[in-house]
Amino acid sequence: MPEWLAVLILGVIEGITEFLPISSTGHMLLAQNWLPYKQSEVFIAVVQSGAVLAVLMVFTERLKQIFTRLHEPETRLFLLKLGTAFMLTVMGGLTLKKLDFRLQEDVVPIAWATLIGGVLILVIEASLRNRELRNEVTWRVAIAIGIGQLLAIIFPGLSRSGSTILMGLAMGIKRPAVTEFSFLLGIPTLLSAGALEIVSALKNPQETGPVDWGMLAFGSVVAAVTAFIVVRWLLKYVQTHTFNIFGWYRIVLGALILLLAKTNH
Repeated sequence: MPEWLAVLILGVIEGITEFLPISSTGHMLLAQNWLPYKQSEVFIAVVQSGAVLAVLMVFTERLKQIFTRLHEPETRLFLLKLGTAFMLTVMGGLTLKKLDFRLQEDVVPIAWATLIGGVLILVIEASLRNRELRNEVTWRVAIAIGIGQLLAIIFPGLSRSGSTILMGLAMGIKRPAVTEFSFLLGIPTLLSAGALEIVSALKNPQETGPVDWGMLAFGSVVAAVTAFIVVRWLLKYVQTHTFNIFGWYRIVLGALILLLAKTNH
């Protein structure tokens, strides 16, 4: 398989999975077991940054609304909550970096995280039946979402969007409201992660290894285009649907990966 085709496939996988609650990192790490292109942490982080450009495009009006209403206390409070959730992730991420944390590449833990996350989606959705949900993301919810995002870094397969959205749902926030908060939180989170990896690769090329910047840019563009389509679809979908379909998908995928891993051994 040509290298460009492998990168194209990875870009599409990233674009589809980054904002769906099914784990982009888990899918990307699994894909490298069957594709000839070796992904580095730089590649994963920067292609994720490409996907987040889709959120900037989809939420252009919302972002404009936020930054033209900074004089309103409600808008400033919303940004403070986003900033707090982001800073929790930053502090946790820097701590993991100092501890020389590396992404788990063993498919078995990824499979279990995928499967368990699917079960949690179904359990939380079941608990929401006949329960009155609210639109406001409170301080308690913002902090919980920040912690959920950090957990997704530690456990590939858990899903950044999945863990943040589930945190909000479990605490009684309506699906559209928590989905928006999760997506907006992804903008500084993924862009800063990508920037950090690029700086690290430029400063310490001997540690990160050679980087094919052309292929990385190509994968990022593919991810951005794909994610744009997915984000627009999901925002409409959550208006009238639950996340149960993603729960069942994760359970089936996790079980299938475990079966394949057992067969290969």
